[in-house]
Amino acid sequence: MEKLIGLIAAPHTPFTTDGKVNFPVIDQIADHLIKDNVNGVYICGTTGEGIHCSVEERKAIAERWVTASKGQLKITVHTGALSIVDTLELTRHAETLDIFATSAIGPCFFKPGSVNELVEYCATVAAAAPSKGFYYYHSGMSGVTVDMEQFLIAADKKIPNLYGLKFNNGDLYEYQRCLRACDGKYDIPFGVDEFLPGALAVGAIGAVGSTYNYAAPHFNKIINDFNKGDHASVIKGMDNVVDLIRVLVEFGGVAAGKAAMSLHNIDAGDPRSPLTPLTAEQKSIVVEKMRNAGFLN
Repeated sequence: MEKLIGLIAAPHTPFTTDGKVNFPVIDQIADHLIKDNVNGVYICGTTGEGIHCSVEERKAIAERWVTASKGQLKITVHTGALSIVDTLELTRHAETLDIFATSAIGPCFFKPGSVNELVEYCATVAAAAPSKGFYYYHSGMSGVTVDMEQFLIAADKKIPNLYGLKFNNGDLYEYQRCLRACDGKYDIPFGVDEFLPGALAVGAIGAVGSTYNYAAPHFNKIINDFNKGDHASVIKGMDNVVDLIRVLVEFGGVAAGKAAMSLHNIDAGDPRSPLTPLTAEQKSIVVEKMRNAGFLN
């Protein structure tokens, strides 16, 4: 089974000032990520505001990413939605595209309440794109709290195209159990950017995150320093990451992350409601603080 290695960016979905998807900016983001040596993208997830986009928009966004990536980025398409009907429509569409995998978060209103319920749900979704790998998107934001090791063990017998989990949780004990489940066959890319060195220390080989949109070279250096055993340089690199994350916590991860793209001359627009857009003054403060965080050096 092929695995995701290195940095996988979770790109923003750019919007115009009147709130429509800004497709030409997707091309700019793709070119920028390729230049920054990012290995893949996870589109229409949390950072990409997939849940805030219509089914038709999400199909068009996925198609544009395939074109924009020019075969140089592994594309995972998040197809999760509140309605299983929408999720299946998006997954069937993804099956027709030249992508690496599909992925879905658990429904976050009526939630799967047990391992078996989640496995049945994911089996239905994964079967809609049988030629693609499938990653369950494990995130605290969904409110689905079943044990992921037990999920993998149960899903191993039910989902033939299961590739693994997108693991957006800081529980490194659960993460280690997932890495070892089913003799370590599954891919468990780690999704909490500010915990990356801890994940590397317990066996992570791939990471999916939003900060890799604008700070990928800095994180690639951290990974290289870790692999060389240069612990002091890893800690020094994380000084910058802590300063970066402070800005996201203060101003909101999606809104501030979109503003940070202007560091690379990319206008990703504002987030959609109910997220609050930043004022012009706030965006200037975000950009200044991001520059001062020092990860661009």
